[in-house]
Amino acid sequence: MKSLLIVYHSQSGTSAKLANAAWRGAQREADIEVAVMRAWDAGTVDLDRASGVLLVMAENSGALCGTMKDFLDRTFYPAIARGLVLPYALLISAGNDGRGAQQQAERILSGYPFPAAATPIILRGKFCPAHERASCELGQAFAAGLSMGIF
Repeated sequence: MKSLLIVYHSQSGTSAKLANAAWRGAQREADIEVAVMRAWDAGTVDLDRASGVLLVMAENSGALCGTMKDFLDRTFYPAIARGLVLPYALLISAGNDGRGAQQQAERILSGYPFPAAATPIILRGKFCPAHERASCELGQAFAAGLSMGIF
C-alpha cells in the first residue's frame, strides 16, 4: 500500500491546521495510508516508509522556518545514502509573501533529489476557510496521484 507522509511545523497553530486539513483530504483516498508527524519527530526512517511527502510550514522572516530546515538538514545525507527519491509538495503559511521559504525548500529538496509533485501552495494571511479548502484539496490530489501511480 502506498503512503503519504505529512510533515509539519507549527509555532502559532496555523500550519497544524493546514496539515490537519491536508490529512482530511488525503483520507478520502481509500488505498493510501496517511501519516502526520511534527518535523521534530520525523526522520529518515519515516521518509523511507513513505511514497510521497507533503511539507507544511510557515515562512519566518522571509525564510524557511527553522524546524523544517532542521528536519531537512537531519534527513538530507541519510536520504541520499538510502537512495530515496520521493515526490513532494509544499504547503506554506505566510504573512504576506512566502516565496523565500518556497525557494529555500526547493533548493534543498532538489539536492535529495526529490521531484515536485505539485506547484507549491502559499497561503497568505490569517487561517480562513479558503486556506482549509486549499489544504484539503492538495492533500486529496497528492494522495490520488500516489494512488494512480502518477508520482
